Amino acid sequence: MPARSRTLLAVATMALAAAQVALATPSQAASPGVAVAPYEYLGWGSPQSPTSVMSATGVKWLTLAFMLSDGGCNPKWDGSRALTGGSDQSAINAIRSAGGDVVVSFGGWSGNKLGEHCTSASALAGAYQKVIDAYKLKAIDIDIEATEMSNATVRQRVIDALKTVKSNNSGIKTYITMGTTPSGPDSDGTDLINKGAAAGLANDGWVIMPFDLGGHSGSMGSVSTTAADGLKNAVKNSYHYTDSVAYTHIGISSMNGKTDESDETVTTGDFNTILSYAQSHHLARLTFWSVNRDRQCASGGASDSCSGVSQSAYAYTKIFAQYTG
Repeated sequence: MPARSRTLLAVATMALAAAQVALATPSQAASPGVAVAPYEYLGWGSPQSPTSVMSATGVKWLTLAFMLSDGGCNPKWDGSRALTGGSDQSAINAIRSAGGDVVVSFGGWSGNKLGEHCTSASALAGAYQKVIDAYKLKAIDIDIEATEMSNATVRQRVIDALKTVKSNNSGIKTYITMGTTPSGPDSDGTDLINKGAAAGLANDGWVIMPFDLGGHSGSMGSVSTTAADGLKNAVKNSYHYTDSVAYTHIGISSMNGKTDESDETVTTGDFNTILSYAQSHHLARLTFWSVNRDRQCASGGASDSCSGVSQSAYAYTKIFAQYTG
């Protein structure tokens, strides 16, 4: 064999050996990103320093709640704090300086919702855009609940506004978060998904909140995964996805510890069950309400600032922080 050929063969053999070593060696898990962005509510529940949460748990993204209406079609934090220039902007600046980023969540259960107070899809898209522009956001969450969810006209308005947002902001991720039954979305949730598919909305994640279910059998981990399977089927049927693709367009937003139902508790074991499910199906989003509550209560039951169960600080966050998509 000519010398040049022997040299080329040796190089090729070394490259193949290196490739085999790379395949045989598990890659280091990616750090948690936008798929894991636990909710922190900076206007409620004695919030922890966001950068302290990041350093203690390894999470890089947080979902900051809630962006609401000021009584008109104008976004403000909690409907009252200025969009920029205040403590919320300082928190976001600190998160980014520490190497993280944020999802801003619009809506929630209480307060004035932009979906209701903006009277057209274009106006609502404009309100969302104000926030996107103010913080150069890469992802937003629409937590659609209460009267914003129960009104079919408002549901359509949210869908149409998000389609505009998608068109005007290349690469932005959009999540729509809603309540659920133990078996999956209720009629309003299914209608919302159907409206999204009919409008051609390329939504990144349809997310359910499997808690406050008002009676069910089984652990909260198994109930959560059953409800998520129901969500997957709804998304699959509306968008004509395969099962595997549908799973990558859904998410779970759980609640840590004792929920608003007196007999309902989500344990760290349930979080591990949900984590395994997310890992198996590569869900678009895995999050929970809330970081504020991810600590043991000093005494008594659960509150807006503690979980109501025996736990170490950030025990729930650290479980979901293992998810890398």
